Amino acid sequence: MFRLRQVRIDTLSEHVVFIHEDAVVAGNLGFRPLDRVRVWGRDPRNGGTREIIGVLNFCRDTLVRPDEVGLSEVAFRDLGLEDGSIVQAAHAPAPRSVDLVRSKLWGQQLNEAAFTEILRDVVAHRYSKVELSMFVLACALRPMQLEELVALTKAMIHTGTMLRFPHAPIADKHCIGGVPGNRTTMVVVPILAALGVTVPKTSSRAITSPAGTADTMGVLADVALEPERLYQVIERAGACITWGGALGLAPADDILITVERPMEIDTEAQMVASILSKKKTAGATHALLDIPVGPTAKVRSLEHAQRLAALFQAVARHIDLHLEVAVTEARGPIGWGIGPRLEALDVLAVLDRAIGAPTDLREKSLYLAARILEMIGAVPAGGGYRKAMEALDSGAARAAFQRIIEAQGPQPLPPPAPFCATVPAPTDGRIRSIHCWHMARVAKQAGAPANVSAGVRLLRTVGDIVRQGEPLFEIHALSQAQLDLALEYARSQPELVSFGF
Repeated sequence: MFRLRQVRIDTLSEHVVFIHEDAVVAGNLGFRPLDRVRVWGRDPRNGGTREIIGVLNFCRDTLVRPDEVGLSEVAFRDLGLEDGSIVQAAHAPAPRSVDLVRSKLWGQQLNEAAFTEILRDVVAHRYSKVELSMFVLACALRPMQLEELVALTKAMIHTGTMLRFPHAPIADKHCIGGVPGNRTTMVVVPILAALGVTVPKTSSRAITSPAGTADTMGVLADVALEPERLYQVIERAGACITWGGALGLAPADDILITVERPMEIDTEAQMVASILSKKKTAGATHALLDIPVGPTAKVRSLEHAQRLAALFQAVARHIDLHLEVAVTEARGPIGWGIGPRLEALDVLAVLDRAIGAPTDLREKSLYLAARILEMIGAVPAGGGYRKAMEALDSGAARAAFQRIIEAQGPQPLPPPAPFCATVPAPTDGRIRSIHCWHMARVAKQAGAPANVSAGVRLLRTVGDIVRQGEPLFEIHALSQAQLDLALEYARSQPELVSFGF
């Protein structure tokens, strides 16, 4: 018998159990670190048994006493018992679905039932980080045929909740990523909302980038909306821009992201299943997918983009989602800012029609909004751009964005990062390209997205002519150490900014 203790440690969705080493030795419990442990106790409200399964960690100090079992924040929440409750702990077997993961790692093709069994255990937090990593690697190292990819996508859909709206069409838009600062969603959604299109936009936080749409929107408004609040926002504002992780939509994907992010793994199969399952569970009937193509983007050739587009559309047909693909050019970042706060400032500048607002962000947003308006039949073919531009230039899109912010719950804009340094041009010339991956890495070294004010602000962009010594970009950081780290990385990458014609 032990007393339950909440240990306020965020373990990124993993159930972690803490036991004092002295208790293990004295009680001859036979536990070892990283064992899988079942913790259970009686619920005084109904007399039933509450239990969780977690990964065991030993402690040798005062984190927990020998008569206590500690639970990480997510484990304590899921057990649902009060601090100090009497609980028991014993070894727990591994989920049977782990054997399916091993078979996938050895090359066996899985069906929908197998994926569903795996993902249900993932959603129930029965997998350790090691086992989650094994599943991610199995999907990354063993290419999936269409049938298997459809099975994974459907399993992701069926292991979560689904939003439903009474009237169609329901529009959505997504970018596969790989281009820093590409925050078109936050301009496109207000344009569509101003024109009466329903857009329940759910977005992810950053996986391998310095900011995701949810990170950037979170600078301006509450993005952690539960389904009931999301419906209220849609009713009030006609659209939303929220974090999908708070909604229970394809929740397995959000858990898998916790290991994909540090591993910096984002394979095509996982990307297709992740994006399409989120679109479907968010209630979309029509979606536009942006695939940026460029020498340093995630997709680097038109042929690759076309193959990927065909794969997305083939899977979308199997889940009854109308999907169109926009292949766009990416010779560098979009906008001036890279990092949540700096990207939010770009979005506001475009919506406010401010002098100096990034033209590339404005024009790409108008193009994508036009494609969606034409796709759902809101305007005749060829009439989308003019309609989108009218909504933006009249101020209607800015007003729609403010309604979305007010409905979700406005947040005060964070202050600028206290440490800043400028990186000068190493030579005279015309900027031919800016390396997307390296520039994103500079922003991450500076602390983005964890530090929302950190990142990079471009002062020159592709096509500009500069002289040696003129400022190219600024690095913003919350500490001198992070600033120095980002500067060192920027100076060590000769490909960061390329010059020529």
